Amino acid sequence: METEKKGLSYKQIFLFWLPLASTWLMMALEGPFLAAVIARLAEPKYNLAAYGVAFSLAILVESPIIMLISASIALVKNYAHYKKLFRFALLLNGAITLGMGVLAIPAVFCFIAETLIQLPKEVSSLTYYAVIFLIPWPAAIGFRRFYQGILIYHHQTNRVAWGTVVRLGAMSVAAVALVTWRNLPGAHVAALSLSAGVCAEAIAIRCMAERVLKSLKAGQSTEAFPVLTYNKIIHFYTPLAITSLLSFGSHPIVTFFVGQSSMALESLAVLPVIGSFLFLFRSFGISYQEIVIAKTGERFENYLSLRNFGIALGIVLSLLIGIIIFTPLNRIWYHTISGLTNELTVFALAPTMILVFTPFLEVWLSLQRGMLVNAHKTTPITAGTVVELCAIILVMYIGAHLCSLIGAIAASAALLTGKIAANVYLMRPGSKVLKYAAPKRYNDQTR
Repeated sequence: METEKKGLSYKQIFLFWLPLASTWLMMALEGPFLAAVIARLAEPKYNLAAYGVAFSLAILVESPIIMLISASIALVKNYAHYKKLFRFALLLNGAITLGMGVLAIPAVFCFIAETLIQLPKEVSSLTYYAVIFLIPWPAAIGFRRFYQGILIYHHQTNRVAWGTVVRLGAMSVAAVALVTWRNLPGAHVAALSLSAGVCAEAIAIRCMAERVLKSLKAGQSTEAFPVLTYNKIIHFYTPLAITSLLSFGSHPIVTFFVGQSSMALESLAVLPVIGSFLFLFRSFGISYQEIVIAKTGERFENYLSLRNFGIALGIVLSLLIGIIIFTPLNRIWYHTISGLTNELTVFALAPTMILVFTPFLEVWLSLQRGMLVNAHKTTPITAGTVVELCAIILVMYIGAHLCSLIGAIAASAALLTGKIAANVYLMRPGSKVLKYAAPKRYNDQTR
């Protein structure tokens, strides 16, 4: 009882979060690794731009299944729940695979890439085959996130991390093999390697979850849980899916505006590299959402500890980005490691500087979203993402069209503004959840 009164310790939070953080960090290394591979092959500017566009389109199609990890943490309490959510995930993954297939239809792709985004012919042709090679990627992401959530709920976050080790290993082997034995463009090498890595991880995670699934099937849980119906799943998951769709929809929207902005080709070339660099730090904040969902407690008794830990984490991450980007270390990362030319290295600095506070905002957003998911109040999350997307579109339109800013500068300003807007919007529904769901001890401490 004494432990419960004190709440969750920072050490407990750190030890539970560390494997998930390492998982996201390893995934974040994919982008810089693949960008470095592309930058060292023929025509790096065209191939970096093509890979960035293809990846943005694949992320948009993939977005509805991203939140399966949150759903399986929150909903899978016994084997019957598992079977229901698995069938739901199967249907969802089939739908997004079909979506990738539609995107690969030449007429559809040409309309999006050449009419809407207005890509140069050289970039468009490279992007098309990269999209084809990414067709298996979204469904593999969906299955592995579904099983990752089950492992996280059963306190097996270390297995999640090992799954990512498999992913990175398979991706690296595929990339080396393709560069060595096939004369493929860099964008195609990256897309094929990415798909190979995620498919390998999905298989590995499913195998690692076998023991937990056997335990659920044997009915070892003594707790009684409400029946999980498809209506409940749809009601719970639909706002989350829309949230992901809107959130990841910002990538192709930004790409669309950048493609029509000043210095479009240079901006399209550096944005994937900037995004990969920032994702190294944002990944720690993104992973924090699952910790909040799993550890907040039924009555939010651990909220204060999670909040304080999150604030410290966000400050440290933003400081680390600042140390790198505002010192000569920026050249080591962008030129030496990422392989950008001297021209593109200088070009990438200003957009990155604008986004220096993004990791802190990501942690805080994950904290607020995790609280709302824990309370099964997912609709405000969707509304917050609508606010974020509207802010991004508004700033991109003003910056790229009205003010004729360089595309990468406008994109950075838009992404930062959107993240701030989402955080501000979620403060009110988050405070309502705490007020009515949290125990008296929390309310007393925050008066």
